[in-house]
Amino acid sequence: MSDSPLYATDCEGPVSKNDNAYELCERFLPEGFAFFERVSRYDDYLADLVHKPGYRPGNTLRLILPFLRAYGVSDGDVEEFSRDTLLLMPGARETLEFFSARMPTYIISTSYRPYIRALCRTLGFPESRTYSTEVAFGRYEVPKGEKALLEGLLKEVVRMPLLQLPPEAKGPEGLDPISREVASRLDEIFWEELPRKSCWRMAEEVRPVGGEEKAEALKAALEREGVSPEGAIYVGDSITDVEAFRWLRSEGGLTISFNGNRYALREAEVACISSNAITLAAVGEAFRRGGKEGVWELMEHWSPNALADLELSSELVEALLSGPPPKLARISEENRESLTAESERARKEIRGEVVGRLG
Repeated sequence: MSDSPLYATDCEGPVSKNDNAYELCERFLPEGFAFFERVSRYDDYLADLVHKPGYRPGNTLRLILPFLRAYGVSDGDVEEFSRDTLLLMPGARETLEFFSARMPTYIISTSYRPYIRALCRTLGFPESRTYSTEVAFGRYEVPKGEKALLEGLLKEVVRMPLLQLPPEAKGPEGLDPISREVASRLDEIFWEELPRKSCWRMAEEVRPVGGEEKAEALKAALEREGVSPEGAIYVGDSITDVEAFRWLRSEGGLTISFNGNRYALREAEVACISSNAITLAAVGEAFRRGGKEGVWELMEHWSPNALADLELSSELVEALLSGPPPKLARISEENRESLTAESERARKEIRGEVVGRLG
């Protein structure tokens, strides 16, 4: 096994501010935001409350595909739109360059491949060191009659109330009556009506990299580089990162929620709340030098002197110190609730209210 650590990060959140799938729906579908928000919340419901067999967090990206194709979306449309709307997290470019010069560095993302391709070209990051959701829109056609069906279903979904998922709910029985009714109707649409149509082949054949697939991608990256799990850092921010967090924590690696939501804070070991991704470079360098103990030391004594001791460049230190100070904390049962509230608030401020509240 290699002595070098490995850095793996989710894309949307730690690297970019986008939620590309939501933005695609907003751009190409009528009332696309309302549609995506309802399907995304249904995704959270299936993954976190129902634990539907074979269902993975992030499968929203499967469920919306026939609708996008029905409205004529192509691979070229996705890549061009992704390139034109790409919003990088401040410090993301510098952070990836910093890690890439010191250790194997990977992006593990649920995002569609055309978005990741556009991101890599912008950053000069090797696409070969990424894992993402492979999709080829051009392989599929939606018959005219099914287009009309999908248009009608989209209008129906948009009119539905948004599913309410109380944090204390342990299963579908924990939902209010209206939300149970909405969930039942969405079950009919996505698991009874659409699977009988040819357009559903697209949803069946695409396998989003979310949940267990992210954990498997992380394992593959470690095996490829010959790095043991306890030498790995994984950064994520949402429900799609839960399985990667859970697996790496059990193996002794470092798991970091970066401006994460309640799902991420539930499984990660460290909460990083920051408006600049360079905070992650400092944490990663502390880990490279001293393992987890080095990280705890940095968190306890965060200061310009501590950053200087890590031998970060003056440009990185200046960028990091010029903005609001980040918050770094080990997550415990005692502080999880307060950290979650603070992290979700920062998430919305940094990425926008709409993107920030998506799962």
